[in-house]
Amino acid sequence: MAGSLIGSIILWIIGLFILYIVISTAVKDGINKSFVGQFIEEKHEIKETKKSFLDHDLDNE
Repeated sequence: MAGSLIGSIILWIIGLFILYIVISTAVKDGINKSFVGQFIEEKHEIKETKKSFLDHDLDNE
């Protein structure tokens, strides 16, 4: 009985963590890609340039 309760709690925690990641990513992308988000970036000149490992491939050298 105690083992199944602990297992259920662990599964709930994992599920809530995955849900948190999905929602936070969706909200960030939704705000950044929205008209208002793009307007604010242009107005305040906010540009985040995230480098990807794909930017440094062999064709660029």
